[in-house]
Amino acid sequence: MSQPMTDSLLIELFTEELPPKALARLGDAFAEGLFAGLGARGLLEADAAVTPFATPRRLAALVSGVRRTAPDREQREKVLPLSVALDAAGAPSAPLTKKLAALAKSTGVESIDWQTLERASDGKAEAFFYRYTARGAALAEGLQAALDDMLAKLPIPKLMSYQRPDGSTVHFVRPAHRLVALHGAEVVPVSVLGLQAGNLTQGHRFLSQGTIEIPHATRYAALLESTGRVVASYAERRERIRGELLAQAGADRVVMPDALLDEVNSLVEWPVVYPCHFEEAFLAVPQECLILTMQTNQKYFALTDADGHLRNRFLIVSNLATETPQSIISGNERVVRPRLADAKFFFDQDRKRTLASRVPQLASVVYHNKIGSQLDRVQRLQQIAGHIADAMDAAGVAVDKAAAMRGAELAKADLLTDMVGEFPELQGTMGTYYARHDDEAEEVALACSEHYRPRFAGDALPAGAVSTAVALADKLETLVGIWGIGLQPTGEKDPFALRRHALGILRMLVEKPLALPLSRLLELTEQAFAGAPAVKPAREAISDFLYDRLRGYLKEKGYTTNEVEAVVSLRPDTLDDVLGRVEAVRTFAALPEAEALAAANKRITNILRKNTEAVPALRADLFREDAEGALHAAIERARPGVEAAFARGDFTAALRDLAQLREAVDRFFNDVMVMAEDAALRANRLALLASLHALANRVADISKLAA
Repeated sequence: MSQPMTDSLLIELFTEELPPKALARLGDAFAEGLFAGLGARGLLEADAAVTPFATPRRLAALVSGVRRTAPDREQREKVLPLSVALDAAGAPSAPLTKKLAALAKSTGVESIDWQTLERASDGKAEAFFYRYTARGAALAEGLQAALDDMLAKLPIPKLMSYQRPDGSTVHFVRPAHRLVALHGAEVVPVSVLGLQAGNLTQGHRFLSQGTIEIPHATRYAALLESTGRVVASYAERRERIRGELLAQAGADRVVMPDALLDEVNSLVEWPVVYPCHFEEAFLAVPQECLILTMQTNQKYFALTDADGHLRNRFLIVSNLATETPQSIISGNERVVRPRLADAKFFFDQDRKRTLASRVPQLASVVYHNKIGSQLDRVQRLQQIAGHIADAMDAAGVAVDKAAAMRGAELAKADLLTDMVGEFPELQGTMGTYYARHDDEAEEVALACSEHYRPRFAGDALPAGAVSTAVALADKLETLVGIWGIGLQPTGEKDPFALRRHALGILRMLVEKPLALPLSRLLELTEQAFAGAPAVKPAREAISDFLYDRLRGYLKEKGYTTNEVEAVVSLRPDTLDDVLGRVEAVRTFAALPEAEALAAANKRITNILRKNTEAVPALRADLFREDAEGALHAAIERARPGVEAAFARGDFTAALRDLAQLREAVDRFFNDVMVMAEDAALRANRLALLASLHALANRVADISKLAA
């Protein structure tokens, strides 16, 4: 029976165990690269689709709508410019003869008559072009090229070198043992990594026996599952694990971070979840320690009750299905016990010393060789946090200055504990536990952990005022210090996460909200580095950086570039009302008068910018046109409402009141020559426009809304 012209194509590369943390990315790249390579060679139908598969021992893809032969394509290829192709007599030159011979060979014709070439411009000069029909590639030819390209571009974390049985050396992420290439039921004769394609694969290492013959490409996944005991789809296997974890948890909650779920999914082909237990005595250890121990060292899933308290049972994901799993369960319970015992030992040892007693030892921990030790840093944090506490008090936010300085003093002390030495992810968290054990004030204890917030985009902000003061101090100290020694972000490089620190500062000022002048915060932070001569002042550059981050922050909230720029271009020193301002700008922009007023304000801005003369006080007796007086009267009518609305923070009302100025503004520009020859008249008209400009831009620079 003849094979159909279009069918599904299966490619599988069977290997030794692939690196689990790279498996998902490798699986996607394998499928996407294969699909793109086939498409580029004309081997896919318009409705073709790819299904990726990835298990610990295989990368595979099923592509629907794959042609046996790509269609012929009309090609047009530039040959040579006429100035090179023809000699002075208009006869073909030697370079042209040589080029045509090469083209004839590559396109499969005996010869090419130069007089049949197309003459056309290539955009710079007249040239010869050759039109021909390129034969479509056969599947075997196109697939071989697509496989070679795809494998060369796989995001392999580290290449291995290994020898094939014939003695040849191969480089790949792990040794590969089988290659399946099936177009429908027909094997496609391709080869990679020293392997010839066939239709045989292998199932689960322990739960299946022998090789498995794939009769048709579309039977692959179902046959592997039923006969090979392998769930080939990465996504399907992950969802099966998640479902079984939830089922086994019952009324409890599974601590199931995505990274752990992905890693476990990349370690099993036939996942089975079993419940295990550990001794209740270990629950005296902070649950963060126990959870991290189980996750990091054993890849186990911890369980909590509905209130988030850790249970003394956990779940494991095994690669073995058995009716008598007790040996698997007891083995894992036996393995986790010494890990939990280590955590308890670290916790008990750490509590024998207070956090405060560890602070002097920070002098031996280098923060940065140009800035000093962690003790130097802590002393700066105390100074900055104290100043911020004063500023917060002045802004109406009650904060205990002594507690803020104490929180800053203890913030980094847990870096010297055994627990944090074993699990750096627990820095801050352990500081809070140990501070409570030392009978420190609760707000001081919380500052030890909360001063790291927000750790990532969308993370919670520090809750209390003391924690906020220390968090601001920590991020400002990092930003000013690291920037000051010339290590500001460049391109995609940001090794000290200054972008994240800047966003954290902005989020606290905007979302808390805190009416703290940004310029003053940077000034106070720079003063704390008085004893570090390597740190150079860079307040202006850091301000620019912060306002750029503010632009990105507001755009992520859904505001347009023009709306954001209308507010941020004014570089507001306090950011507590930024969201209200940009929301008011959005409301104003929807008014029918907004477009005309924005355009007029842009015109006024340009006029005032070009004027180099000092603008005098406005004099009504110098008005010569009715439109001047009308505009002045309209400004004075609007001023009380605008200023009152601005004072109470009702920015929407302030901008809405400006809408009443439209008619007077339009009339002014129609009837009045601003740049009059008479110097006194010109100056007075500029003063009138300056008065309007100042009133119109109290909330935002509405000229930024003009197209």
